[in-house]
Amino acid sequence: MGRVTTSNRRDVLRAGAGLIAGGTLATGCGTTGTDTPPPHPAANLASTTPTSAAPAPRALPGQPLQITHGPRASASVALTFHGQGDPTLATRLLTTAEKHGARLTVLAVGSWLDAYPAMARRILDGGHDLGNHTQRHISVNAMAEAGARAEITDCADRLRRLTGSIGSWFRPSRAPTASPLVARLATEAGYPHVLSYDVDSLDYTRPGAAAVTRQVLAEVTGGSVVSMHFGYPDTAAALPAVLQELDRRGLRAVTTTELLS
Repeated sequence: MGRVTTSNRRDVLRAGAGLIAGGTLATGCGTTGTDTPPPHPAANLASTTPTSAAPAPRALPGQPLQITHGPRASASVALTFHGQGDPTLATRLLTTAEKHGARLTVLAVGSWLDAYPAMARRILDGGHDLGNHTQRHISVNAMAEAGARAEITDCADRLRRLTGSIGSWFRPSRAPTASPLVARLATEAGYPHVLSYDVDSLDYTRPGAAAVTRQVLAEVTGGSVVSMHFGYPDTAAALPAVLQELDRRGLRAVTTTELLS
């Protein structure tokens, strides 16, 4: 397994970064359709006290700092979701996965956890992985050291308060891979690895459920780590077909922790 390399498709995605101000999305992370509102005054306060400690990050011998995929001989894949947006859609995705016997990996945005604290426990109680996708979902690689550190540690603090752990994984916001600075800061915050991916669903471009399904199934293979998003109806509509075809191919959707164990 090697480090993430830049592909032509990634270059195309980065070329769209200048469109962010106009509301479009870049490098697999965006805000259109996934904005997180401020915390509701009636947020579930009971959920801020963890009933049991969630799994903590752990170093995986032989794995690179930035993990792109699991073993290619594996009969499993990891479907990873950027955790932000409408909690109703998020719950729908989780429930769909569970009905199919699948488990997901959710990289949660800290401000989303502030608004919907009960989602942290809902994710873990469903048997899914939960990780850190920065506090405000801004371009963390472009930030100075102090700001980038705060983006990582503020989200880690939310996760610890809600679950007893900083989460199993860290993924940078608005970038498929972490800069050397952000990778170092993530390590210092307690994350031995940065979780990237080798399959981008492109669901944030709102191409329609059929297109999301085709994109994932055209690229997924044993050991793949797939990038998807909460907050998009296309993704929720596509997930059943994706899971059915994975099953037909003999591939199970498991947590990233299980994929790499």
